[in-house]
Amino acid sequence: MPLTIGAKHMKFSVSEINGLVRHRRSIPPHQYTDRAVHQEIVDQVLSNGTWAPTHGMTQPWRFFIFSGAGRQRLADHLGAEYRRTVPPERFMQRKYDKLVQRPLQSSVTIAIGMARDPHGKITEVDELLAVGCAVQNMALTCAAYGLGAYWSTPGVATGAGMRTFLGLGEHDRALGLFFMGYPAVEWPQGHRRPLEMVSVRHEE
Repeated sequence: MPLTIGAKHMKFSVSEINGLVRHRRSIPPHQYTDRAVHQEIVDQVLSNGTWAPTHGMTQPWRFFIFSGAGRQRLADHLGAEYRRTVPPERFMQRKYDKLVQRPLQSSVTIAIGMARDPHGKITEVDELLAVGCAVQNMALTCAAYGLGAYWSTPGVATGAGMRTFLGLGEHDRALGLFFMGYPAVEWPQGHRRPLEMVSVRHEE
């Protein structure tokens, strides 16, 4: 007998889930208002992040929250790290300014970290993918709240300097910055390639 799943068997509305997934957008900090994101919402975003899949239940994600005056501390570090790591002949003022301004343009910035399982039973790739899933949960939650979110991974936010700044261990990883804020622009339109262009079926 074929398996049929009716609406009464579904715990959640698939149409609403589909809508949320397709509603999510990357909205950068320069497009945010100065409206503050309340701590309760930030906590919910991060809590949903922790429900991502994790092999061996290692839960490798680490979140470092910069808000209020803490944003300036992060901005100062990013600027100093850029000057430290970029040769003078490759220094770009525009890039420096963007790095420094982004935390200040965001109500909240989350530095994303990955802490390796101390027993080494889970591969680094698995741990990295788990953190990526956590960030997707965060982005979807932001979209549900009408918040702009943007995951940025420049070298100064993923290198050894950022790892030390965050207090992560030598085998851990800094995985960029997750910016959050209320959009000052219309919610962007989006598009994706048709499924047929990115999938291969093997039915025999």
